[in-house]
Amino acid sequence: MDILKLTLKDGVRYEIEDNGWPTEQTAVFLHGFTGSAKTWDGIERYFSGTRCVKLDLLGHGKTDSPSEKNRYSTEKQCADLLEIFDRLELGNVHLVGYSMGGRLALSFAMNHPERIARLILESSSPGLQTEAERQDRRAQDRRLGERIIQKGMEWFVDYWEGIPLFASQHKLETGKKEKIRNERLNQQPLGLANSLTAMGTGAQPSWWEKLAFINYPVLLITGSLDNKFVAINQNMKQYIPGSRLVIAEQTGHAVHVEEPDFFGRIISDFILK
Repeated sequence: MDILKLTLKDGVRYEIEDNGWPTEQTAVFLHGFTGSAKTWDGIERYFSGTRCVKLDLLGHGKTDSPSEKNRYSTEKQCADLLEIFDRLELGNVHLVGYSMGGRLALSFAMNHPERIARLILESSSPGLQTEAERQDRRAQDRRLGERIIQKGMEWFVDYWEGIPLFASQHKLETGKKEKIRNERLNQQPLGLANSLTAMGTGAQPSWWEKLAFINYPVLLITGSLDNKFVAINQNMKQYIPGSRLVIAEQTGHAVHVEEPDFFGRIISDFILK
């Protein structure tokens, strides 16, 4: 796996992992909030003969964390992805996104459907449906972002690990929990705060009314213990023509972490069939 440091036309630098296999088939992986390309370690073993590209998204991992909040908007990050795909000479891609990365993947697919072969969304959402909900969520995310800056990463990671969304991860083996915690602790407070403010769920576009126009294959994945996202994805399935929903039993928000073999087989079957 090669590590690429790609500087975009506006000077922002992205770190990218790319196995560089010369093939027409490419899968691109977008991680969740507080994650990095490392969250997908080992995923390529399920994709023999497929080029696998994993990004550290803006404000995460070793990609830059600009001080300008507006630089983190969904619109600008979609433009980043388009430039990266062009620079890496990727054609149509199988785009895989988890949680925050899934929201970005869906936004990119909505804006650039011609670049999508298949779309895989894990524990993701098309956004909030009303402006009142979006305003409330933006205020929540802004306050949390301010606390990250004020209190630092150790405080934030302790808080983040304690929210109900990740309760099922407490049963993971110690080594895996330590890997996730270290990945979170190594983030930049400014990057996380700006990401929350500018591309959190309240800031992203709401795609509910346009889901019916999707004309590429879509796979939705969620864990049975993640009741909120099970409901969201069941609703999404009704909107997206021909979409498939897989619910992993006794699994929470991060299916690819809690059940990596199940996740790898499901998405490789969907992409390679």
